[in-house]
Amino acid sequence: MSSFLSSSIGKKLIMSLSGLFLVLFILVHLILNSFLMFDSTGELFNAGAHFMAMPVIRFGLQPVLFAGFIIHIIYAIILTLQNQKARPQKYATQSLGNSSTWSSRNMFVLGGLVLVFIAMHLMHFFVPIQIQGNVQDDYQLVKGLFTNGSMGLVYTGLYVVGAILLGLHLAHGFWSAFQSIGMSNNIWRARLEKAGYFYAIFVAAGFTIIPLYLHFFA
Repeated sequence: MSSFLSSSIGKKLIMSLSGLFLVLFILVHLILNSFLMFDSTGELFNAGAHFMAMPVIRFGLQPVLFAGFIIHIIYAIILTLQNQKARPQKYATQSLGNSSTWSSRNMFVLGGLVLVFIAMHLMHFFVPIQIQGNVQDDYQLVKGLFTNGSMGLVYTGLYVVGAILLGLHLAHGFWSAFQSIGMSNNIWRARLEKAGYFYAIFVAAGFTIIPLYLHFFA
């Protein structure tokens, strides 16, 4: 078993499973964040945020989530370095545009940029709410970030860019993860590619609309 997990296929499997776990989390996170637009009093979003802060989730599911992120990042780095080592020379005359998408060729770069976005997100919300514990109204904290004058506009723009980068990363990562766990025939690949693009657009649009709504309409 250990030899399989240390093999290239095993590493891809681990990265794919951790990626699918994060895909599910992103959907739940988007649903929770959408509460920001459906209740101007903030009670609905605060209720959801407080539920996520319950001990069973904070000390049970959150460590699992962080472990999923760490595993996904580590194995992405390992596999990228292995691929670069296996192909030390770039073929300048070879056109890859017809055989692969831009996002698939730049998954590592996109992942790194998404990681920067996640770090910014944690600094703005997770640390003051979950670590410092000095926030009484989660809704006002989120709303204040995007409505605070010119800086609110800057943060709105940064979160929109982050949402687009996340969508681009998911556009390839979604179906690629399923391919790595065995759904690799032509029929399933075509279906999963379409599902992946739909999911990526849905997530990117959702995380884009929320900061725009808060900045311009809240």
